[in-house]
Order: sequence, then C-alpha cells, then structure tokens
Amino acid sequence: MFAANFRTALNDSALSNPEAPSIHVVAGAIFDLRGRILLARRDGVREHAGLWEFPGGKVEAGETPFEALARELEEEIGIRIGDAVPLICVPHRYGAKRIRLDVYRIDRFSGRPRGVEGQAVSWVDPAKLLNYSMPAADKPVVAALRQPSGYLVTPEPSDDLDAFVTQVERALADGIKRVQLRSRALPVESLATLAQALAARCKAQGAELLLNSGGDGGIDAALKIVSELRIGVHLTSADLLRLSARPLDGKLPVAASCHDLEQLRRAESIGADFAVLGPVAGTASHPQVEPLGFDGFAKLREETVLPIYALGGMTPEHLAQARAHGAQGIAAIRGLRPSDRRSRVRGS
Repeated sequence: MFAANFRTALNDSALSNPEAPSIHVVAGAIFDLRGRILLARRDGVREHAGLWEFPGGKVEAGETPFEALARELEEEIGIRIGDAVPLICVPHRYGAKRIRLDVYRIDRFSGRPRGVEGQAVSWVDPAKLLNYSMPAADKPVVAALRQPSGYLVTPEPSDDLDAFVTQVERALADGIKRVQLRSRALPVESLATLAQALAARCKAQGAELLLNSGGDGGIDAALKIVSELRIGVHLTSADLLRLSARPLDGKLPVAASCHDLEQLRRAESIGADFAVLGPVAGTASHPQVEPLGFDGFAKLREETVLPIYALGGMTPEHLAQARAHGAQGIAAIRGLRPSDRRSRVRGS
C-alpha cells in the first residue's frame, strides 16, 4: 500500500506543480545481507566529482523510474534488480537547477556490485554514512535511512500524569522512536518530573525524547531540564529566531518548529538536527492558518538539506505522500497516539 500511495503522490506532485524539477534522477539504497549500504564515488569529470552518492542516474524520456533505475544500476555497478521499494523523493535546488531525486530501497539483486566505469564503490555501515561527503540532495536520504519516520508530539498533559505516562508508553510499545514533550501549562517543577519519567521510558525503548522550549520558565528552564536529563530540546519558532548558535552540544538532539523559509534557514544555520514544517493541512487547533499543502512543503524542502517532518493534520495514511514530497516523515499530536492510529509508523 505504501508503494502504491508513494507512486500516486509522486505523479500528482509532478503534474500539479508548475515549477517541478526539470531533472528527474533515480537512485538505489542497496543493502547487502550484513545490512550495509552501497555507495559509489563520482569520477573526476562530473559535477560533484569526488563525492560519494547512492548509485543511479537520470530518467530518460519514455522510461518509468523503475526502468531507469534498473538500467542505471546495471550500467553503473553491474547488478540486476528484481524489485525496489520507494524510500523518499527529494526535491532540491542547486542554484538555478532543480532536481528530483527519487530513491528506492533494494534488498535483493543479482551480480557483484563493482565500478563498471572505474569508479570506486564501498559497502558502508548505516551508522557511518555521515562520515562520507555527499551531494546536498543525498543528505535527506541518509536521514530517511537512519532516523524515525514518525515524530509524536504529546498533547497538553492531563491532571493525571500517571495516565499520561502510560499513554506515551503505549505509543513507544507501538513503535514510536521519537517523542516531543510539549506543555504550556505545567509548572516547571512538574514538567521536570514528567520529563524525567518519560526520559526513562524512552531510553528503555531505544527512543529519543525532546522537550519543547515553550513551557513554564521558557527556553532557559527547558535547557536546564534537558541538560540535566541528557535529552533533546525542540525549539519554538520564536525561540529559534532568537538564537544565533546551537543551544546544546552535539550529543543532544536539537529540533525546531518552522513555518517558512527564513525559519528553516535559521534552523540549518544553528546546526539543528531536524525540523518540523507546517501546517501542511488544515487543523482544528489552528483554523485561521493557511495550510502549505504538500506542494508548498516541497518548494520549501528544495531550499534546505535538513530532515523535515510534515506537521498539521497528518495521520499515518499521509506518510507515503509526505515521503514523495521530500519529508522525513510525519509529526502529529493526535494522529500518532495509539488510540488514534489505524496503521503503524515505525522507525526507519
């Protein structure tokens, strides 16, 4: 179902956007039996020479993306593929040139991968992908391979904090790997206690917890809590624009809420690890805000290499559409809670 929805969303985005990228490129995230991913290095006569990339090439006239991928991988690295699963389609702008990088996951192939044209190839552990210099458009692909596709934003905690913790525990058991604790009403002492409880639950499940900076005491209180608990911070858009540097060390995650290009660029400039962008669809909580739509999301996606979650009216059924427009995945308050979910969104 994901693959069919992804293809439909991909076609719709190309047809409905008058400024769609003029160059359609396909690439494969090729896995071996040890879970390593194949990278190829561009030779010295092509654009981005010397950088590592996911093997692939341009879609020629009359080809489907799969046909182009199969042809390119046989010509470039000497393998034949039987099938491919959509991973992400990244719209990206290199100056005046736009590309649309359509990436597929490949777990089965025949032949021994090699640099048919003399280029270097390397099998890489996913955890080491960040050690390789890559073209900008490949960086969101690395995030899609390594980071969760769902980002749970908690609702305002109820008076019954034990029940609230239990609800988050259920989401973690259901596969959620990234959680944002968001509260505007809790006193800072209660917020710290709740964050401590959730941090323990997230750590036990191998999940990541971030604390929203807009609670009682503002960003200073939030940074004190996250530094003590060794968790991440999620910056409000207002707090983001006040900062000129990353507020935490590189071992603790930093995320930001963004609504426009200025905020995305600020998030990237301070070294945020990812952002949420929205609202993509209309929401009951912000009925007065004009939604971006997925085409608007994709146009902003072109301008940054940050992993970006689509936010606003999102449910698991939107994941394929979000990925087809360059999103890391979806962020949601209601749509990712166990009681509201009709399908699962698991970490990538």
